[in-house]
Amino acid sequence: MLYIKSFTFNPFQENTYLLYDEKGNGTLIDPGCFDLAERKELLDFVTEKKIRITQLLNTHCHIDHVLGNAWAKKTFGVELLIHKEEAAVLKAVEVYAPNYGMVGYESSEADGFLVEGDEIKVGDEVLKIIFVPGHAPGHVVFYHEASHRCIGGDTLFRGSIGRTDLPGGDHDLLLSKIKSQLFTLPEETVVYPGHGPETTIAFEKTHNPFVGKNARS
Repeated sequence: MLYIKSFTFNPFQENTYLLYDEKGNGTLIDPGCFDLAERKELLDFVTEKKIRITQLLNTHCHIDHVLGNAWAKKTFGVELLIHKEEAAVLKAVEVYAPNYGMVGYESSEADGFLVEGDEIKVGDEVLKIIFVPGHAPGHVVFYHEASHRCIGGDTLFRGSIGRTDLPGGDHDLLLSKIKSQLFTLPEETVVYPGHGPETTIAFEKTHNPFVGKNARS
């Protein structure tokens, strides 16, 4: 069984996800923890549940999703994996972080790259890597087919979609990829987004004003 624990961190109210199995194998996705209290909250949970974090993943590399990358790499002794198209996005964070008041931000580098169609394992649980660019050029999501759950990053939100006005954003591409890559998942699939509450593919197909059946043209 795959467990999903969510934390909401930093001024952007970003959702960090910790995936782990019944044996305590864990994968950390998009660590947005920046201050000491946030990092303690995450570490206390890991310690309490006796989770061994073995890998660190980013859905994409905007500032709010990577603030805890360097800390997590050091604390848990893990490698960071991102899509290759996000390398420049990650590098840019160290330049603009002070503009957001993130003084003391520590940069990180990827140790390897995620490839569309490949699989990531959390113990024996399998996550499929799905490529959904548009919000960011190398944005990926992680789909657990066995339970129909998806870590969606900033692609699809409850009643909304990721913004596309940042460097590397492409509105039409994001809409297209949501329809071809996410809306083809089973309708009962639960999407865990990078901000806000969970949603389902069925709900968004019907109600999302950007990509749902009554979307504005």
